[in-house]
Amino acid sequence: MGNERQARLADRIRVLIAERLEKGLRDPRLGFVTITDVRVTGDLQHASVFYTVYGSDQERADSAEALKAATGLLRSDVGRQLGVRLTPTLEFILDALPEGAAHIEDLLREARERDAAVAGLATGAVFAGDADPYLKPREDDEDDEA
Repeated sequence: MGNERQARLADRIRVLIAERLEKGLRDPRLGFVTITDVRVTGDLQHASVFYTVYGSDQERADSAEALKAATGLLRSDVGRQLGVRLTPTLEFILDALPEGAAHIEDLLREARERDAAVAGLATGAVFAGDADPYLKPREDDEDDEA
């Protein structure tokens, strides 16, 4: 029951903050910000808001400063529209998911290239020993048994 309430509250906070950012904050430092996730603590007192910023490292830093400066305004907007007794505090955290996904994509691409190189080397390869390395009974042994 409590987890459902947490999830509903987190989803509602995500929507409210995203809508408010879409309308604009009148802060020129704020870049193209996307709210990716919100997690609310079990006591509903604190909300961690995860976001991504499209752009350079400088734009990410500027957007982080703009969100930090606007935290009070965003919290009051959220509190006014949520209708709960206590409005959770907001903490904005840069979501590293896109960078992590890009890193994983690079690793997968590198693995595919190495696999292709190994496959290329294996095309002309010959066995170091016999083609079939398993022991088989000799024909002499079969005659002895009969």
